[in-house]
Amino acid sequence: MRKVAAPLLVPALLAGLTACGPGPVNLEPAEDAANPACAKAMVAMPSELNSLQQRETTAQATTAWGDPSSIILKCGVAHSQEPVSDPCVNVNGIDWIVTPTDPQAAQASEQTASGTWQAQTFGRDPAIRVTFQAEQVSSSTLLAELSSAVAQIPQEQACSNLEDSLSNLPAGS
Repeated sequence: MRKVAAPLLVPALLAGLTACGPGPVNLEPAEDAANPACAKAMVAMPSELNSLQQRETTAQATTAWGDPSSIILKCGVAHSQEPVSDPCVNVNGIDWIVTPTDPQAAQASEQTASGTWQAQTFGRDPAIRVTFQAEQVSSSTLLAELSSAVAQIPQEQACSNLEDSLSNLPAGS
């Protein structure tokens, strides 16, 4: 009887272990996800970001944090060229273009940021784009915590309309 019970017990244990944590986040890779510079940046990504735990993803050069995902990062997105109409911010030596994904929602409440925002590196090829929920994530902390990983991709150009403060980040973040 023991020989029969043991093989039945192993699949049940494995099924129980896989059900314990969240599954991988289903994402599509960016256009240039196979760029070797992305590999250097991705290896340096923090396992915890803005007090959220990193999660496995299904696409190359991507990662996510939180359950459900409050932060999604992709490396290999097309980099922005000058001129940039959106204001740039510099956080720990990294130039970012920070924009709401829905500009009308951002204008509805200027005191407190809400909705989904994106921050994309400027002057780095390939670029990194991070999408985050403003109600759940402090943008200034988020960008500061990503700085050392993003710095693995050399800066080739600086933003010309750079604000030297964090004043362009979503309010309340």
